[in-house]
Amino acid sequence: MLYRSTLLPALLAAGALLLSPAANADDNGSISVTDDTDREVRLDTPAERIVSLAPHITEVLFAIGAGDRVIGATDHSDYPEEASNIPRIGGYTSLDLERILAKEPDLVVAWDSGNSRSHVERLRELGLTVYTSEPRGFDGVASSMERMAKLAGTGDQGRAEAERFLDEIEALRQKYADREPVPLFYQVWDQPLMTVNDDHLIAEAIAVCGGENVFGHLDRLVPRMDREAVIEADPEVIIGGGMGEDDPTWVEDWRQWDNMLAVRRDNLFFLPPSLLQRHTPRIAEGTAMMCEELQNARDRRPDSP
Repeated sequence: MLYRSTLLPALLAAGALLLSPAANADDNGSISVTDDTDREVRLDTPAERIVSLAPHITEVLFAIGAGDRVIGATDHSDYPEEASNIPRIGGYTSLDLERILAKEPDLVVAWDSGNSRSHVERLRELGLTVYTSEPRGFDGVASSMERMAKLAGTGDQGRAEAERFLDEIEALRQKYADREPVPLFYQVWDQPLMTVNDDHLIAEAIAVCGGENVFGHLDRLVPRMDREAVIEADPEVIIGGGMGEDDPTWVEDWRQWDNMLAVRRDNLFFLPPSLLQRHTPRIAEGTAMMCEELQNARDRRPDSP
């Protein structure tokens, strides 16, 4: 997942995740969890002053009932609406360490692939407690919600939200399990042109819906490519976000290549980027929208009943 102007992305079973051994209360009452980089994070008491270092982290903290404890957040932390009022501590790639320190947080939640690792390490060196988030897949989103909730003392809400999220995903998985596959290209950015491979969270959404990621085999998590490669792959569907929540310019630009299958069948679909390009529970909503669009593509096939 990546962000720029709110979006540049970077990306199963509820019972196996809920009450996970990664989050425990010690005998002395302190809280200990393991973050997504396998570091132990320990607090004597639940966090009361939390700084979020990425928009998706801010959103998750609100979802687990800890939004009122967030006293600093990065630019573009815009969901829910209340998040817009949180004081800013820089951008996720340009953290203001002095502002963070001035907030005197008892917990900082960082983004492993998005924040500068040298900045995050410096915060640790200065004595701050840092939990690093990097969920891969729907399981990881749910598990991360639970662990953050444990640290914030909102464990019940975190578990409930994680369970609700996984239930929504499982319902979609079952609904679309036997649908015909649909080859697609997912565009996460325009210049440079970027997509995702099959290790990315978005690729799991594609798979749930019965899609086949035409560039899923590439090595990089978020590969860059030229348009000729997409034209040669000739996907049946092109899905993408844009420069905002209601700007389909990127996908509409593909119409000039009218020999492509996706263009001929009018299978150019725009999805609000925050619903698929942020590692939050709202990705279930974005996945449902993707599944509907892929079904629309199936229905447009010449041999469709």
